[in-house]
Amino acid sequence: MIAFVTGKFVYKSPAIVHVDVNGIGYEVQISLNTYSKIQSLEHGSLYTWLHIKEDAHTLYGFFDIAEKKLFTQLISVNGVGTSTARMMLSAMQPDELAQAIMKGDTFRLEKIKGIGKKSAERIVLELKDKLGRPGTETPGSALIYNTLEQDALNALVALGIVRNIAENAIKKASASAPSSENLETLIKNALQFI
Repeated sequence: MIAFVTGKFVYKSPAIVHVDVNGIGYEVQISLNTYSKIQSLEHGSLYTWLHIKEDAHTLYGFFDIAEKKLFTQLISVNGVGTSTARMMLSAMQPDELAQAIMKGDTFRLEKIKGIGKKSAERIVLELKDKLGRPGTETPGSALIYNTLEQDALNALVALGIVRNIAENAIKKASASAPSSENLETLIKNALQFI
């Protein structure tokens, strides 16, 4: 798997960017959201996800890890392919899309090209609990948007701690020491709240 590419943006369009990485050019499919953030940059990094099919290997790129995580969650939904997920991330900002899903706003999702009523309902049904509970998070603050908190949650769950108890402990630990950027420290602090 190619986790990210860093290099010179040789060619940019709203759908594709060519990244020169030490003389090797990668063609990366991007959303409008990512394009808006890199259009004025000459070089930079993109988090990537490689889609391997029988007839093609397609690299998708994202400006930040939050957009990549949302993309991978969207394509985990039955009937949502990579093109549809990219269209969704082009139609709405990642935090707006996550909020629409968490709130069960199928009407807003249906406005996106390629998303019908049944698809919107399926997306909400399958992702609502994965993204968070409505009313408990402010826009953009769901755990999926903080990789440190997500990694800590995964570690606590792997230790056998029930997910909702682990989530609450991480929230309390983050609130008590919001400047902590160390995974080990966050996990240790969270264990004190269990």
